[in-house]
Amino acid sequence: MSTLEEHVDVGVPIDTAWNSLHRVEGYPRFVEGVREARSETEGRARLDVEAGGRSREFETELSDRGGERVMEWRTTGGPPLTGSFSLQELGRDRTRVQIRLEYDPGAVRETFGGPKGFAQANAIERIVRSDLEQFKEYVEHER
Repeated sequence: MSTLEEHVDVGVPIDTAWNSLHRVEGYPRFVEGVREARSETEGRARLDVEAGGRSREFETELSDRGGERVMEWRTTGGPPLTGSFSLQELGRDRTRVQIRLEYDPGAVRETFGGPKGFAQANAIERIVRSDLEQFKEYVEHER
């Protein structure tokens, strides 16, 4: 498994960022490749994803450690992906959003295609960084 950690500081209160992460239906606005996202019952969400010219539907399980402002998720089926969003209050109107992603590069390549090895890791890092910047824009302009 490979692990990637990235963060972005956003100009909104921690509650605003936390609530935005929980609006699954908004994911297509800031997560590359997500065409549609739906909340389901009991902490589940369904994501329709297109990447590498391939479309896939994934079910994810979401769980919160609300007192710690950590939202964890994992795919159930498809490539094994697990991750978390951690929020840290930096000030009244400033929040750090950190993502931690664990993935099997071979399984991601098998599911979506694309390059092998280092080139694939660079592509995943670039996508995650871009998603965080898109989240920043989304959350700062949704107020």
